[in-house]
Amino acid sequence: MALPYPTLIPGLRSPSDQINGLVYFGRMLDKIRLNAAGKLPADWQPMRGAVKGGFDNRCCSFLQIDYAALEAEALKGGRSDEELLEWAYANGTKPTEEQIEIWNGFMLKRGWRDAGTQRLNERLAEIGLPAGTVQTMFEFIDIDEGRVTV
Repeated sequence: MALPYPTLIPGLRSPSDQINGLVYFGRMLDKIRLNAAGKLPADWQPMRGAVKGGFDNRCCSFLQIDYAALEAEALKGGRSDEELLEWAYANGTKPTEEQIEIWNGFMLKRGWRDAGTQRLNERLAEIGLPAGTVQTMFEFIDIDEGRVTV
């Protein structure tokens, strides 16, 4: 049975949007803020934060920061996304331009001919779309959240 879509969540940006050249980080901040405001769907809770294999976890692992610490810092308020990214660099690691290029390439292509393909196809089926409708998880997310139509 197909789940209803699109999942419209005002204030949640695309995973491919960048903060200082880094994909996904801004979306993670949006999810933190939306959750604190009670505007993130309840069924999203299991994948928030440090869940192994989840994109939040991957991003925190890449930056070598603790999700809970980032969440606490973000919820203090008063900092831009760019300032929070600088905080992450100062409290974890600051990747080189080449490392950011590799990160972005991996994340933008996740689900395309890799270990994420099966999950991508499962997610497509959940919303009633056939396998191959899109090639990556980021494309799926943008369809599922109504940014792109098919």
